[in-house]
Amino acid sequence: MASPERAAPLPAGTAARRTGPRRVLPGWLWALPPVGALGLVFLHPLVLVVRQSLSPDGGGHSFAAYAQVLQQVPFRDALWNTVWIAAASTAGCLVLGSVLALVIAFVPFPGGRALSRFIDVFLAFPSFLITLALLFVYGTVGMANGLWTDATGAADGPFTFLRTPWGVLLAEITYFTPFVMRPLLAALSQVDTAQLEVASSLGARAPRILRQIVLPEVLPALGAGGSLVLVLCLNEFGIVLFTDAKGVTTLPMLVYSKAILDGDYPGACVVAVVSVALSVTLYTIYRAVLARAAGGARRAGA
Repeated sequence: MASPERAAPLPAGTAARRTGPRRVLPGWLWALPPVGALGLVFLHPLVLVVRQSLSPDGGGHSFAAYAQVLQQVPFRDALWNTVWIAAASTAGCLVLGSVLALVIAFVPFPGGRALSRFIDVFLAFPSFLITLALLFVYGTVGMANGLWTDATGAADGPFTFLRTPWGVLLAEITYFTPFVMRPLLAALSQVDTAQLEVASSLGARAPRILRQIVLPEVLPALGAGGSLVLVLCLNEFGIVLFTDAKGVTTLPMLVYSKAILDGDYPGACVVAVVSVALSVTLYTIYRAVLARAAGGARRAGA
């Protein structure tokens, strides 16, 4: 049997080059492009806003604008309106979105799949469009008041709540509920139905199944949807503007009023800085509470 041919020897240093350590770029170099893009798009404008808030019209740098704005009653009213409307809207979206998502996911009915797809389309609607639709139905000259005046002969209809804080609350819950439903439906589609059937066959009732099996699985999705809704409600402008609710001024509306109507740019920047700080603070608190609730739900499920 013929011996196999021997491979030709490699040039000197070739093996060393092939087997030598590869040069790897430091991790911080890979982080420079995204950090630079983030700084250019977000951090730089934010720095300009903070700088303007510290630059009074007379020149120099001081906290005089902060002292002036924080002492004003309209600012305190706007801060309170922003917090309670955002918190109430988020709670309403979580409750309504959870109920609707559970019905769509586990209760078969004609048109359920079409409704689930419509939610994706609904997310693309602008917020003022939903507000206009509510105005056409419940506004001062809307359909509901028109039917009432035609039937009773009264000069005005009874539906005036859209121009109150409750109208803003209804519009925000109507618009932002699909933002909770979308991630929740995705999480519910991953729940193992076999576990639900076994738990039901063992005598577990629906509330217990939801609490011990479904909730631990979908709580991260519920938290993600709620976090998004909270941040969006804190900074919502179009709904409050189009409802024209009397006495309802939020921080975004106050920024618009000071910058566009009053020409007080340092004051507007102060309100904007407070609004950003408020959003970050409430978002952090919400996520911390949610993480603790998630840990409790997992222990209860175990």
